[in-house]
Formats: sequence, C-alpha cells, structure tokens
Amino acid sequence: MAMTRDDLNKLKAETQAKEPKNWIRVGYSTCGVAAGAKEVFDVLTEEAKARNMDLLVKKCGCVGLCSAEPLVEVNIEGAPRVFYGKVNKEVAHRIMDEHVCQKKLVENHIYEI
Repeated sequence: MAMTRDDLNKLKAETQAKEPKNWIRVGYSTCGVAAGAKEVFDVLTEEAKARNMDLLVKKCGCVGLCSAEPLVEVNIEGAPRVFYGKVNKEVAHRIMDEHVCQKKLVENHIYEI
C-alpha cells in the first residue's frame, strides 16, 4: 500500500519529535576526513563530554561542498542553524565556546544560515 502525504507528514513529525534539540553534524565523507574531519569530530565530542552537555555530536555524509571541508552543521535551540566550513581544531573550540554555549555565531567560517 502506498503512503499518502498525510502518512509522510505524520512520519516526519514523529521522527522530528524523537530527534534531540541540540546537535552537531560533522561531514565525515572521504573529502571531509582528508581535510581533517576526524580531529574536528574528536574535539567536539571531547568538549561536549567535558562540559557534560546535552548535545549529540554525530558524523554525516557528503553535502556536496567538498572545497569547504571539514563542514560542521550546528543546531542549538535558541540560535540559528548554521553550516560552518573549513573548520579546524581551533574553530571547533570556538564553535563550542561561542555558538553552543553563548549562542553567538562564529564569524568568518559561516557557509550557510
């Protein structure tokens, strides 16, 4: 049996309700890893644990902007959802300090809001 639009909307709402409100996704495709995504992911997960934050840090696939890798997408309640590009360890620390904790955007690394 085919799903209707209402079925799909209901499924979408149920899925979104289960998703944590605060999360960070690190582009972990081949281009991301080659550009340093592993180090960025490690910094973000260590910072989240050290600060005992209710924050899910996870890996994701390619979003098609290989020249800007490592890409980090940040979704924090009360702040805009942002894609940061060319993220290194220092920028990852700034993302945690400024965006996640203070809800301020990290200038010069924003690729999309």
